[in-house]
Amino acid sequence: MSTFKEEASAFLDHRPLAVAGVSREGGGPANLIYTRLRDAGHSVFPVNPAADEVEGDRCYPSVEALPEGVQGVIFAAPPTAGPDTVQACLERGIPRIWFHRSFGQGSWSEEAVRRAREGGMEVLEGGCPMMVMEPVDVAHRCMRWVLGVTGKLPGR
Repeated sequence: MSTFKEEASAFLDHRPLAVAGVSREGGGPANLIYTRLRDAGHSVFPVNPAADEVEGDRCYPSVEALPEGVQGVIFAAPPTAGPDTVQACLERGIPRIWFHRSFGQGSWSEEAVRRAREGGMEVLEGGCPMMVMEPVDVAHRCMRWVLGVTGKLPGR
């Protein structure tokens, strides 16, 4: 039986990754995840259909526009965009997706998760990379604890 931390760490070990849902203005969860991964030395690409540049880096308008070889997408966009993002991942042969979610719905949607699983993708349903990337800040450590004790963290 694997824990959330083990599954999340295994997901993040794959390179390169993409973060869908980054904002031009910054400050949102996707931007925080993107910059933390980038600054930690990960090969990572930001995705936003309305941005040419995010956090000083080239931004890709879609999963379809990403360079070849992306091994996973961290999806931190509106849940309504999930099914189309999953379809694009399947068409590109991207084998895994992580639906960002802390409290509330987050970026998770039942339809997107179902499509990803039916397509054979490795799926992480919830949580945040910031909950496992050392050093984990106090806020994410607390979120991980609360979600863990309430049974809302992914993990088998």
